[in-house]
Amino acid sequence: MSSPFVPKRIVVTAYPKMPEAFTEAEAMSAFLKEKGMDAPVGSLYDEGLRKRVKRGEFDMLIAVGGDGSVLRAGHLCASSGVPILGVNLGRLGFLIQIDRKEWRDYFEKLLNGEAWIENRMMLRAEHIRAGEMIGSSVALNEAVVGRGQNLRPVRLAAFVDSRQLTSYVADGLIASTATGSTAYALAAGGPILPPELRNILLVPIAPHLSVDRAVVLAEGSSVSIVAKSENAVLSVDGQLPSPLMEDDVVNVTAADVTAQFVRFGDPGYFYRNITMHMNENSIGLPR
Repeated sequence: MSSPFVPKRIVVTAYPKMPEAFTEAEAMSAFLKEKGMDAPVGSLYDEGLRKRVKRGEFDMLIAVGGDGSVLRAGHLCASSGVPILGVNLGRLGFLIQIDRKEWRDYFEKLLNGEAWIENRMMLRAEHIRAGEMIGSSVALNEAVVGRGQNLRPVRLAAFVDSRQLTSYVADGLIASTATGSTAYALAAGGPILPPELRNILLVPIAPHLSVDRAVVLAEGSSVSIVAKSENAVLSVDGQLPSPLMEDDVVNVTAADVTAQFVRFGDPGYFYRNITMHMNENSIGLPR
């Protein structure tokens, strides 16, 4: 566990499509003002606020919403090294430790020096066509090469550190971080990895007569996914997919930036969070 973390310049952001997120964010700002701390409130999509975060004007960002809000905050904050504290208003909160009913207690702990910073690996996904890079993006959860809107499976080849691992005929292949192991990769049948791991996880989606097991790569390894059919697309962290042509390559490596999250208590919070969510989801299911 890292040394205690006490922020001095906080910004509170709300997910714009959730009106109650702004109400809650204003209450948080008022609470911090009472403690002698000016904490402006804004939308996660506000360009002016985003520029201020990137310039390093804040040393912590509070993201009010759900896991999707924290994901967007991760993309915004990673490059300037701003830690994120998520407050959950959504249904699932694998990335979030604090619920909307508890934030006052946790803010008191934060200002008392009872918080610590957790670093999580991110991925860099580069789209290569005929040896030239067409685009690159950073992911907190995953990069997916899949079939897009097309109903036919895609043919893919996966190379680990330039050596061929295997070929897939599948709906897609997920290259995930440990953080992403509780997102799409989990839904596709992958294992749950503890958040501090810096390994890439490969999970096929609905493989057809192909390797159907997830593979955890060694720390520091990279993966290249080659499209062997024309109907493949690349999607990073659930963003709009970009089309791939046959023989396009997606190179996935550990990014040179990390997402930082503000945490409380011991690192075992992660496993308690998981069992809580799993139990919640199984309520009402026949046993």
